[in-house]
Amino acid sequence: MKALIYSSHGALDVLNYTDVAPPAPRSDDVVVDVAATTVNHLDLIQRRGDFTLDGYQLPHIAGMDVVGTVSQIGANVTRVAVGDRVVIDPSMHLAPGGSSFGGDNDLYGKLGVIGATLNGGYAEQCLAPQTHVYPIPDHISFERAVVFPTAWMTAHHALFDVGKLQAGETVMIHAAGSGVSIAAMQWAKNAGATVLATAGSDEKCQNALGLGADHVCNNRTQDVTKWSRELTQGRGVDMVFDHVGAALWAKSMFALGPRGRLVNCGNTSGDAATIPSLGFLYHMGIQILGSDPYRYEEFAGAWSAYCAASFDPVIDAVFALADGASAQDKLERGDCFGKLILTP
Repeated sequence: MKALIYSSHGALDVLNYTDVAPPAPRSDDVVVDVAATTVNHLDLIQRRGDFTLDGYQLPHIAGMDVVGTVSQIGANVTRVAVGDRVVIDPSMHLAPGGSSFGGDNDLYGKLGVIGATLNGGYAEQCLAPQTHVYPIPDHISFERAVVFPTAWMTAHHALFDVGKLQAGETVMIHAAGSGVSIAAMQWAKNAGATVLATAGSDEKCQNALGLGADHVCNNRTQDVTKWSRELTQGRGVDMVFDHVGAALWAKSMFALGPRGRLVNCGNTSGDAATIPSLGFLYHMGIQILGSDPYRYEEFAGAWSAYCAASFDPVIDAVFALADGASAQDKLERGDCFGKLILTP
């Protein structure tokens, strides 16, 4: 089969569209003929060698978001049948022993992740345990389904399992043009929260208004702390949803009201951040919460909720898999609003 693979770290030119051996299923595995996958920031970070997850190894086929049609099943598979349209849960938490992926399922240690530590969707076929594939309803297209696993699950876990967001609360969401923030804005609005969105350009701010944001702010030209406090009559927001990290860390903390929660699920602007005021932290009862990996049992409920609602997947562009380097370049330059999709 064809795959976009790399055997050493480096720039875009390490990506090689070539023939590789097709996956062979064990008794609890299925083979999915890939209809679409997406490009995520981790694909770029690991390709460059800036950071790699525990268990990652070269050569590597990226692609954490995978949808397609089941083409082969193992001897013990009863959950799906050949011909079923499915989405794959890429986290191998609770993968069965009869699968090729049983074993590396420690949420806080070595966790197998399709497309991150294991071969993923940048290929014509992808292997997965039967327990980690879910039927795609007839009314859901492959393009709408493929954005879900990484961005929408990350956002859902951070907002609700970790952050305990409630209807009537106010949440500030940074980087409104990114896939995970687009998901977070829509999840939060659907849950009855007031959404304050920030982004690095006026164009991205305007786009966010159609995706659940009640108010928007350019975080490069405006003071997001002052802006958010004015909108909340000086009280501050109940939650900040953040994956930017260092660049907006202090402003995010000072934007929080009493017992506000700063929920972090990323560090795109740097790994080191300083608490700007311990006095403000303890006096206001501020909580800093790291959003850990979602659990296996969360996926099914969130997927059902996603399929039942009229969420907008927000797809920026679709590339052929052979042109995956161009897609990664577009994401690397920040020249997109929404997800970039690859199709074999």
